[in-house]
This record gives sequence, structure tokens and C-alpha cells, in this order.
Amino acid sequence: MKQVFTGFLMLILTSTGNAQEVNPERALYNYQVSCQGCHGPSGEGGAGVPRMQGFLGVFLRTQQGREFLVQVPGSANSALNDAMLAEVLNWMVEKFGGASKPQKFSPFTALEVAPLRKAPLNEVDRYRAQVLANIMRKSG
Repeated sequence: MKQVFTGFLMLILTSTGNAQEVNPERALYNYQVSCQGCHGPSGEGGAGVPRMQGFLGVFLRTQQGREFLVQVPGSANSALNDAMLAEVLNWMVEKFGGASKPQKFSPFTALEVAPLRKAPLNEVDRYRAQVLANIMRKSG
């Protein structure tokens, strides 16, 4: 009975996103299906699509930047559930953050992602410039 309860508890934690362990194979697959079409296989970006490789962690310097990563239309409107989106974002920070990743990175959770993605951004380019300007102002 104890094993059944433990298994049930783990299922609940995983489905609500309180568990913060990243399954790299699943995260890679979800990145490939949901993000890679625009951002490229290694986060290099492309025509009109921002580069994430070596730069993504810059957004984690402020709460506004952190929220931006969830609210961009590709994240907010993805078919991934909240836990899967949190997992992909955490995977992307590890995979693409490089030296830009903060030493004290707090992983995204489904509980954090859920309310943020309900307010997707419309003017992404302009807002991204504003977020980056605010980050540079605080860093400078």
C-alpha cells in the first residue's frame, strides 16, 4: 500500500510541476516540436528570430526578463502543459544559457508558468527591447 501511495504522490507532483527534475530526452523532444522550427536546433535563431545560444540567461537577471521567457507567444501559446513548458524552459537555460546563465538559477515550475502564460505578449520585439534595456540599466 505504501508503494502505491508513493507512486501516486510522485504522479501528482510531476503533473503539477512541483518536481523540478528535467528529463533531458523529453525536454529535447518538446523543444524540437515546439521551438526548434524558429530558434534552430542549437538556439542560434535566424532571420528575425533572436539567438538564445549564449544569451538566454541574460533574461534571468530580472523578474521581468524571467516572465518574458514564459510570455513570448511561442511559450505562452504552446501546446505543452505547464509542467512540460517549465521543463523545456529549464532545459533551454541549461543547454543554451552558457556564460549568461546566472550562478543561482531558480528553475521554472508549473505553478510559476501557469498564470504567466495566460497573458501572452503581443508586441514582442518592442517589449523585448524594453526588457533588455531595463536589464542593462540594472547591470550597468
